[in-house]
Amino acid sequence: MSALYLVLPALFMASNYVAALAAPLAEPPVPSTAHVNLLGEAIALENGEGVARDPLRAAALYCRIARAGDAQAQYNLGWMYANGRGVARNDATAAFFFQAAAQQGLAAAQRMLHIVGDPTPEVPECMRPPEPPAPPPVAVTPEENRPRVNYEVIAPRKIFDLVMTMAPQFQVEPQLALAIIAAESNFNSLALSPKNAQGLMQLIPTTSERFRVSNPFDPAQNIRGGLTYLRWLLAYFQGDVALVAAAYNAGEGAVERHRGVPPYQETRAYVQRILKSVGAPHHAFDEKITKPSPTLHLFRLPWSK
Repeated sequence: MSALYLVLPALFMASNYVAALAAPLAEPPVPSTAHVNLLGEAIALENGEGVARDPLRAAALYCRIARAGDAQAQYNLGWMYANGRGVARNDATAAFFFQAAAQQGLAAAQRMLHIVGDPTPEVPECMRPPEPPAPPPVAVTPEENRPRVNYEVIAPRKIFDLVMTMAPQFQVEPQLALAIIAAESNFNSLALSPKNAQGLMQLIPTTSERFRVSNPFDPAQNIRGGLTYLRWLLAYFQGDVALVAAAYNAGEGAVERHRGVPPYQETRAYVQRILKSVGAPHHAFDEKITKPSPTLHLFRLPWSK
């Protein structure tokens, strides 16, 4: 990376900026080859390395990669807005991009958040996916909605039977619950994540407390808590499976802030896995469980690639 990313311009060489950039960046998720190439092109355009300097084009490329979930691009774009480097300086917009990068593990982005302040509640225009085209008036056949994973031959019999018995009681399709369990713990009832998510459906302690799960490592209790949460998410996001999966992985707050599936590589891969496993983009829901998200009307779906 260019040294320009480790030292801010003289106008911003206050001690707090120096401290924020002193440590090296944490390792982001491994990006695709296409993203690496675009990121290199954006860096070259921003700094005039081997090409004519074009910060506006650099910002556009950064945003394209950031929208796909690349943490380094999110950080670099936040840095441009924090310093007015080729774009109008805007600390709130910078904070939006630093927050997205920080949530993917970039320690320097977290430090920059303490400098630029709170992020804007508005999703920057370039981060919003395009309006989806109107779908053709073609009826969906049962074949198109058929689940693509047969968990009966994958899941342990005890867990499979528990889900098949309990899921209908919570108005959750067993296939969705099994897909979540497979993605969260691979059917390991004793699974424990570094963030203290526990059991089959990886309930964090606050979620266990919220849904009255006293022993998250007990399969029946854990499944009950996870199903209760899924039933709530289905009502909150009006049965949209992509949003429900994204919220289960990243939290409903992150989905609302980004007006759809957040631009995190992990979350987007998670959502794709659930959609492929379930086979249908919409799930029935009970509107009596909770009111829908107050921001749902702002969402643009499907989310961009």
